[in-house]
Amino acid sequence: MKTIVEQLDPIFKPRSIAVIGASQSHAKWGFRMMNRPARTGYRGAIYPVNRTGEAIGHFPGYKSVLDIPEAVDLAVITVPARQVPGVMKECAEKGVRGVVLITAGFAEIGPEGKILEDKVVGAARKGGIRFVGPNCMGIWSRAGLLCLSFDKAPLAGPIAFVSQSGTFGVSLSEIAGAKGYGLSKFISIGNQADLTAADYLEYLASDEETKVLVFYIEGFKDGERFMNLAREVVKKKPIIIYKAGRTAAGSKATQSHTASLAGSDEIFDAACRQAGLIRVQETLHAFDVAEVLASQPLPPGRRVAILGSGGQGVVTADACAALGLEVPELDADTVRSLMEGLPPHAPRPNNPVDFAGSSRTGLEEAAVVEKLLRCDYIDGVISNVPINPAAWSDMFGFSGLPRPLLDMTRKAIDGADYFASLPAKYGKPIITTRFRKVAYDMVIEILRGAGIPVCDTPEEAARAMHALVRYAGIRKKA
Repeated sequence: MKTIVEQLDPIFKPRSIAVIGASQSHAKWGFRMMNRPARTGYRGAIYPVNRTGEAIGHFPGYKSVLDIPEAVDLAVITVPARQVPGVMKECAEKGVRGVVLITAGFAEIGPEGKILEDKVVGAARKGGIRFVGPNCMGIWSRAGLLCLSFDKAPLAGPIAFVSQSGTFGVSLSEIAGAKGYGLSKFISIGNQADLTAADYLEYLASDEETKVLVFYIEGFKDGERFMNLAREVVKKKPIIIYKAGRTAAGSKATQSHTASLAGSDEIFDAACRQAGLIRVQETLHAFDVAEVLASQPLPPGRRVAILGSGGQGVVTADACAALGLEVPELDADTVRSLMEGLPPHAPRPNNPVDFAGSSRTGLEEAAVVEKLLRCDYIDGVISNVPINPAAWSDMFGFSGLPRPLLDMTRKAIDGADYFASLPAKYGKPIITTRFRKVAYDMVIEILRGAGIPVCDTPEEAARAMHALVRYAGIRKKA
């Protein structure tokens, strides 16, 4: 029997695709499934298939997948539901190895749709085809440079996102991309008539481009297998999950959306804890958590030091404590050492450490962070982003930089490089929070390029650190 990698590689790394239901009409899925791969860098052959055999753009058309003279790895099906069983049989006869079934109108609409879906599954299994969907929005695969779900290819990165909702999943991916979070895979799984969440989990566990897995799930088709697999996968890669249908109203809604049975939320929560899954309660939190897990070292404990001005430090300390993180007092030697680099009016550094709104350089801030990381009772640091005067002056509309400001900017960039070296040096994570959003800040680009997360709020930074602590605990138990 073929391994899951051998079964799914034709879907995620196809050398050729046939779009069945290809259309010239911009309003139809058959156009999108032709247009998106062609515009986003897919390097394999693309074959449009439709009833008339008309060409789509510069691609010669065919009336049937059987008429295509070359081999086809993947078929993307967009024809009406009633035609799909016959099309799936033709794909099997052609030797197609994988299918992405976009079409809706199956089990999610009721018993008649379920009967039709069963016919599709039967034809696929008889022909040895594995398929995504139906009732889905397609996939994005960085490895195959195949983009079916987006008009613009996502930012490439280490996060695989498996979503049981199509439109919502695409929207979340785009929001995540705008925050700088990159994807290795996006999979809209739809009804899971053939391939299920557990199959994708098994495949992604061995995917070299994926470091963290994020799941948006409404209901499982094989929950026990998923959880059993998860127990093994979390030994190598973190799994973050958002479960919809937590309430009675949400559970009812999932049944008509993707033909899912949500089940007891309490039982699901207990299963997640036992399997080592990190469950989030807000959808975008999943990507905040995934980003830090993909880039930062795991802390040896839950003791956090905080560097921030005034209220930022206080709010961060509150957020950390609310999540069960510890904010320990600093020892006398560390306090004395820190006071040497703080202005005279700054309060005594007792975690949080406060620069008291004074002017300082990025190098000075990074030096404070390093002193905190040296403490054997500190497991990670949450700090503000080193201030870059150039970015702030651009925000206020100043043209050009006076020499003193230019010197501070150079020191801010040097400080960012200094920051970037510290997690690897000490094996402890750093999470940063920016004071203000600006159009462009080289300091932030340096931090992100080094894998140091840049959060928008103290609460977001605390959640990120908490996720690292949780996964460190999961790995120790695994």
